[in-house]
Amino acid sequence: MRIQDKFDIVMFDGVCNLCNDAVDFIIVRDKNDKFKFGALQEETSKEILKDFNVKEDYLDSIILIREDKIFYKSKAALEIARNLSGLWPLFYGLVIIPTFLRDPIYDWIARNRYKWFGKRETCRFPSEEERAKFLEGR
Repeated sequence: MRIQDKFDIVMFDGVCNLCNDAVDFIIVRDKNDKFKFGALQEETSKEILKDFNVKEDYLDSIILIREDKIFYKSKAALEIARNLSGLWPLFYGLVIIPTFLRDPIYDWIARNRYKWFGKRETCRFPSEEERAKFLEGR
């Protein structure tokens, strides 16, 4: 059984501070252990992405993989929110806004993420408690 058949896989830019903060946010609200995480720069993530014909150097957005489906940008974020604890699933209602309106806002933030939030020298290294939540830590 593939990992994406059991868990939703969230792939993110491992050196982006905003992306790493988003991962922390998701981990805290993932009460049902639905998500596993992988930096887009890591080999395990690249191997999974080959099945979806994603370029090996892709870093433009968060990616969510659920079984044989792949979601990018605002759709990925909304699908993730849909599965978090608390009131966050209410944000999924924003899916009624057409993608051509949602994604330019996402793209604007993505283009400026390093300038606004900074960048790490290396990919995130999960703590011992977090290790089971990451593809490279299993």
